[in-house]
Amino acid sequence: MNLKLGLAGTTLIAALAACATMSRPDLSGMTFSAAPLVGKVVWNDLITEDIDAARRFYGGLFGWTFEDAAGPGRRGYALARHGGIYVAGLVPVEARSDGTRLSRWLPYLSVADVDQAVAGGVASGGKVAVAARDVSLGRVAAMVDPEGAVIGFARSNIGDPDDNTTKAAPGRVVWTELLSDDSTAAAAFYAATVGYETRDIERRGGSYTLLGNDGVDRAGILKNPAQEWDPVWLTYFGVQDAAAAASKAVELGGKILVPVSAELRNGSMAVVADPAGAVLVLQKMSL
Repeated sequence: MNLKLGLAGTTLIAALAACATMSRPDLSGMTFSAAPLVGKVVWNDLITEDIDAARRFYGGLFGWTFEDAAGPGRRGYALARHGGIYVAGLVPVEARSDGTRLSRWLPYLSVADVDQAVAGGVASGGKVAVAARDVSLGRVAAMVDPEGAVIGFARSNIGDPDDNTTKAAPGRVVWTELLSDDSTAAAAFYAATVGYETRDIERRGGSYTLLGNDGVDRAGILKNPAQEWDPVWLTYFGVQDAAAAASKAVELGGKILVPVSAELRNGSMAVVADPAGAVLVLQKMSL
């Protein structure tokens, strides 16, 4: 499994520029919180070098439908829906001539103030990938944390999607996890930057760090099990059967990176790459 996912700042700028010009979507099937849900992953963008293949892959794997959302004269930012819920954005980018892989999932964490979060991140050793900027539904920025993992920050001007809207279901994001070389340092960085409360739990495979706010766990930190893997934020999608979903991913042009195994979270998950190389986790749900 190769998790070396370089991402140029210009790619993120293109992604956020696309968000800034998107037409206003139909949000009638969603409900939003009155107060910020600080620390919650409130959006996910797929940055992809092959948006047509991405539509086929995620449509076939999760049953997503897609709406073109870029403004006039802009490149094809698309919104993905699962039923009446928007689940992600698809951002097309040009492949780099040096072979650097750009395709990846980019989560956005809700923060109370984007500019303050960026300033706190820089003070704690992070780097700005894209400076804070206004988009159609709020304000966003992107950072590279001290270990090199890329993360987005967001402050919505309509409220965050509430926990009922984003409740776990097959075909939707069900968890977000940072693969980190230094879990303690990473927890300190995100506590200082986002305002997370952190706690460690023991589970099969060792200690695991949970990141939460107001008593709700919002994300996790997993100690990197392999030196050849780069720190990265991983996005988990709910499926009814992880092995069957992984096989379907291959049929749709993807690749299995870590197959279902009894030794890996009791056979409940698989790690795959989509046709352009973006890594995602397929997580079996208890229905």
